[in-house]
Amino acid sequence: MDAEAMSTEESAGPGVDDGVRTMLLLMPRLVSAAKRIRVPDELAGFDLAPRHLSLLAYLLFDGPMSVNALAARLEVAPATVSLMVGDLSRQGILERREDPDDRRRTIVSVADAHLPAINGWLGQGAGAWRTALEPLSPEQRRLFIDTLLTYERAVAEARSR
Repeated sequence: MDAEAMSTEESAGPGVDDGVRTMLLLMPRLVSAAKRIRVPDELAGFDLAPRHLSLLAYLLFDGPMSVNALAARLEVAPATVSLMVGDLSRQGILERREDPDDRRRTIVSVADAHLPAINGWLGQGAGAWRTALEPLSPEQRRLFIDTLLTYERAVAEARSR
């Protein structure tokens, strides 16, 4: 293969098998790095599980919302979110209030006292993702995100067999 053909092939990116190999080696490092993000001292005494992180991230980035809206975003049953919200509310991490427009709905938010600690904690990952995604075009970001979602579905599908 001449140098020009090799250069074109290299700029197009790795083949599927090379991409799979790279991702199989990279994913454990990414998971390990995420697990090493230290829980702030202010939150260390709370029983926070991975399932709480997504809920807290939605409230942090999207603001207060109803239990049903959280359930839709987390793709779980409202009863599951109600249990998590109840647990985090009892610990003082979340606040629940009545929706002024519909008194039957409950609006959930991060308690002001814990907002700085949660923002700092989750903000570390957000900053790293911003560094990775900012240089990409919107189309490239969409492709990257869609690829990760496809991977997630494929892993779940394989696990359920």
